Amino acid sequence: MTTTTKTRGTATIADLYRTEGKAELIGGRIVDYMATGYKPHRIAFDIAVLLRNYALAASKGVACADNIGFVVPELSSGRESFSPDASYYDGPLPPDDMDFIAGAPTFAVEVRSKNDYGKVAEAEIAAKRADYFEAGTKVVWDVDPVNMCIRSYRADSADSPIVFQKGDVADAEPAVPGWRIDVAELFPD
Repeated sequence: MTTTTKTRGTATIADLYRTEGKAELIGGRIVDYMATGYKPHRIAFDIAVLLRNYALAASKGVACADNIGFVVPELSSGRESFSPDASYYDGPLPPDDMDFIAGAPTFAVEVRSKNDYGKVAEAEIAAKRADYFEAGTKVVWDVDPVNMCIRSYRADSADSPIVFQKGDVADAEPAVPGWRIDVAELFPD
């Protein structure tokens, strides 16, 4: 989730479409996200694959891997888009499937990278999670590869995460009904 800001206060969704790489629009600024390391990428990819399997079997919703854009009406923070590491979306898809999805992901996964630890990172992660909930996301996972756990935040209890560790089976209820994942699969020894 490590970021750098490219523009100041005047960028639009049209500018975001022209931005190379992973970025989000926050407060009229294009915020670029740095590339991640192997472990966080693998974890996000594995989650996306498992979500895809669920969506295909359920014939409901779509799973999204890293770098997809979700556009939302401007939030109180100024945010107008998200690009989660993995996600599930159960809503209308854009008429032009080359466009961003209009709306918040139903379930968003943020996997911590090497620099996503410490006071500043914690504040940024909490602020983004609050934005997800304001936009309508039902569940947000904060996946921590260092401590090998998943903190699952639900919109109806946003300050009280459920912590899933090795030996647990994690869920994303109520966002992804019936979907489960063995936490140990994400954090092999």
